[in-house]
Amino acid sequence: MGPWKAASRFLLSLEGLAFDRLEVHLFGSLSKTGRGHATDAAVQLGLMGYDPVTVDTGSIPEILAELQENKILTIGERFLPFDPERDILFTNVNRKSHPNTLEFLAYFQGEVVKVGTYASVGGGFIKEVGVRPKGKRVKFPHPIEKGRDILGYTDELNKSIAEIVFDNELSLRPAAEVRQKLQEIIDVMKKSVYRGCITEGVLPGGLNVRRRAKGICDDLLEHRPFSNQAEWEAGVRSTTADFRTINKWISCFALAVNEENAAMGRIVTSPTNGAAGVVPAVLLYYYFFCDPEPNFGVDDFLLVAGEIGCLFKKGATISAAVGGCQAEIGVSSAMAAGALTQVQGGSPRQVLMAAEIAMEHHLGLTCDPVGGLVQIPCIERNAMGAMKAITAANLALAGDPEHSKVDIDTVIKTMWDTAKAMNSKYKETSEGGLAFNLPVVLPEC
Repeated sequence: MGPWKAASRFLLSLEGLAFDRLEVHLFGSLSKTGRGHATDAAVQLGLMGYDPVTVDTGSIPEILAELQENKILTIGERFLPFDPERDILFTNVNRKSHPNTLEFLAYFQGEVVKVGTYASVGGGFIKEVGVRPKGKRVKFPHPIEKGRDILGYTDELNKSIAEIVFDNELSLRPAAEVRQKLQEIIDVMKKSVYRGCITEGVLPGGLNVRRRAKGICDDLLEHRPFSNQAEWEAGVRSTTADFRTINKWISCFALAVNEENAAMGRIVTSPTNGAAGVVPAVLLYYYFFCDPEPNFGVDDFLLVAGEIGCLFKKGATISAAVGGCQAEIGVSSAMAAGALTQVQGGSPRQVLMAAEIAMEHHLGLTCDPVGGLVQIPCIERNAMGAMKAITAANLALAGDPEHSKVDIDTVIKTMWDTAKAMNSKYKETSEGGLAFNLPVVLPEC
C-alpha cells in the first residue's frame, strides 16, 4: 500500500514537468521481499493512476499483464516506454533513512529532472525523505501521545476511550461522516472475510499454498448452500456457539482476510496488510457470537482499535521492516484486544490492560516470510493473533488494573527497545528463520 501511494504522490509532483522516462529504485526490505509483497505491482498500478480504494481488484492481473506486454505507461497525454523488468530496480542496498525506502526518477533527454524518495513506514503511511510535511497540523481537543494521556481524559471527563477518540475525529469531519467512514471500514472487512470464505484454489507466488478458509467455512456450515453475503452471515450466526465451533470460526475469519491479501484482494490495513486479519476476526467474533444486537458497539470497537494502533505508531513502529512481526501481528492483536474489551463493558484501564497483555505476549516476534511472500507464516499468524487478543480481553475483564505490574506505555517502550535490538535478518528481509530454513528442507521453495 505504501509504495502504491508513493507512486501516486510522485505522479502528482510531475505535473507541468517535461519528462520522457521513469525509473524506480527499491531499497532495503522493499528490495529483498518486494516481489513477494507485490511491491513492483503496487508501484506499476500507482504510476498508471489507479487508486487502491476504488480499483477493481479482480482486474489487476489483466492490468499488469497489459503493461508487461505493451511496455507503455499512459500518463495524461504522454505515452512513456516503461518495462517493469528494466525500470523497477531491486537494488538489495540499504538506506539509512528507513529500511522500506523507494526512489522515483524522472528523466528528460537522458538527464534526471526530478527525484522523489519515500519511506513506506507501515500501514500504508508514507513519508517523503528530506521534505518537511506541509499543511496545518490539526489541533485535537484531546491530544494523545501516551496511554497515560488517554486515562487522564477519561478520568477528567468521565468518558470512555471511544468517546474521547470520537471527539478527536470531529476535528477532522462531521459526526455523520465519521459514522459513514466507520461503516465503510466495517463493510470492507466483512466483505473480505466473505470473499475469502467462498474462494478456493492456490495462492499466487510459487509456494503453492492452498486456500483453507473456504474448506473450514464449508465444514462449519455443513456444506449448506448460500447465494449471497446476507445468507452467509445468517448461516454463521445460526451455527452452534460452543467453544470448538467459535474457535474454528475465528481462525476461518482471520485466514480468509489474509488469503485475500495474498491474492491482492481488497482488505483494510489494520494496522498493516500482513496483519489485516486479526481485527476483522475479533470484530466478527463479537458481531456474531457476543453481540445482542446487530452492529451494536462496532463503531466503538474500531475507534478504540485505531487509537491503540496510533499509540504504537507514535511510540514504536507498525512496520515489520523496522520492528519484526511484533510490530504487525503484535500491534493488531493489541488493537483487537483493547477494542473487544471496550465493547464488552471494560473500563478504560481494562481496555489498555488488554492491549498491554496482547502485546506483552508478542514481544520479540520475528518477521521471516518465506520467499518474501505474505503467506508462510503470515497467514496463520493472524489466526493466532486473534485468539491471543480474545484471551487478553478476557483476562483484562476478569482482572483489576490496579494490580497490573506492566502498563501500556511500558510495553510500547519495551517493544521499541526490542525492535532496535533485533537482528536485521528477522525484520522482513527473508534472510533468517523460516525464510532461510524452509528452502533448505524444500528446495523447490
